Amino acid sequence: QVLLVESGGGLVQAGGSLRLSCAASGRTLSSAAEAWFRQAPGKEREFVAGITWSGGNTYYAGSVRGRFTISRDNAKNTVSLQMNSLKPEDTAVYYCAATFGTTMAKFDYWGQGTQVSVSS
Repeated sequence: QVLLVESGGGLVQAGGSLRLSCAASGRTLSSAAEAWFRQAPGKEREFVAGITWSGGNTYYAGSVRGRFTISRDNAKNTVSLQMNSLKPEDTAVYYCAATFGTTMAKFDYWGQGTQVSVSS
């Protein structure tokens, strides 16, 4: 069983930055792909960024590319999301997720989420 716990959310003004972290326990995620998703009020959950097990490949939603950076530290069993130039439309609950599958089509483990609020 894998437990994912996010941290780092909060309230920030537009143009500001936040860094989210996701700590895993129960099993090493060094062979797992990991990702960040978000869900805004009244909207469906959407993919934000993903990273392969080695960290060699990263993927971003078009709305955050160039502003957000996903990274991982396999030694610490953590994945992070650096968010710069935040916009009010980035306001959402952010979730980290992990999969030991061969693709990012389905994630098996999810955190409880952390709230990010961006004021205009």
